[in-house]
Amino acid sequence: MAELRTKIAPVDPVWDQIQKEAQQAVQDEPLIGGFVHACILHHLSIEKALSYRIAAKLSSNEMSMMVVREMVEEAYAENPELIQAGRADLVAIYERDPACHRLLQPILYFKGYQAVQAYRVGHHLWQKGKRDLAYFVQMRVSEIFGVDIHPAAKIGRGIMIDHAHSIVIGETAVVGDNVSMLHSVTLGGTGKEEEDRHPKIEDGVLIGAGAKVLGNITVGHCSRIAAGSVVLEAVPPCKTVAGIPARIVGEAGCDQPAVSMNHMLGPQD
Repeated sequence: MAELRTKIAPVDPVWDQIQKEAQQAVQDEPLIGGFVHACILHHLSIEKALSYRIAAKLSSNEMSMMVVREMVEEAYAENPELIQAGRADLVAIYERDPACHRLLQPILYFKGYQAVQAYRVGHHLWQKGKRDLAYFVQMRVSEIFGVDIHPAAKIGRGIMIDHAHSIVIGETAVVGDNVSMLHSVTLGGTGKEEEDRHPKIEDGVLIGAGAKVLGNITVGHCSRIAAGSVVLEAVPPCKTVAGIPARIVGEAGCDQPAVSMNHMLGPQD
């Protein structure tokens, strides 16, 4: 029986679904067959596919794709949590983004997902003391995706950054689990002192497009920050804030605003 168990392949429904979607994509549009095979169908696991995709994006004349991929695969081998977080991010996007109809899409096309996965590798390198490699990853993510996340920042699982243009997350920022944000969000510091100077975003927070959260302040769990707001003071849990500077304008409107993605201020607020 023990010998039989060793021959049974592990069940991976997420990866199985991605492969099925990839096969269907090639069938529907043969012109992208080479691209889909290179990114998905040539690989045996989601971590191999992600290492290829990240390396293809971050490589340059200064660092080859082979070297970048080795770096990513070493990070995945040392820290399997990176893959688990990547899976949670993938499912989060599929569940929250109405433009995402397949698990395949974020891996192939969504720069928000790709940028966060590359950041996760950079954060691992930072924690291992490989600061220059971490800075290299940050630089390339900023150049390629327009997303600038300091490798020392701490970001949880189940993250969705929709559109992901002009995102800035500072060195001492902390982002909890199941957070959603849109483009042009800044989690920035105040002053130039080398201290804890960036926001702490708790679980389940929804941050609207163009919002700026500045300073070492806490945004409580399951709160909403309206688009275009500038948040300079702490936000209690389960509240909606809006304006410049942001003020509390009501309740969060639902239990999980980051999941519902409801940005509208209505009578319930």
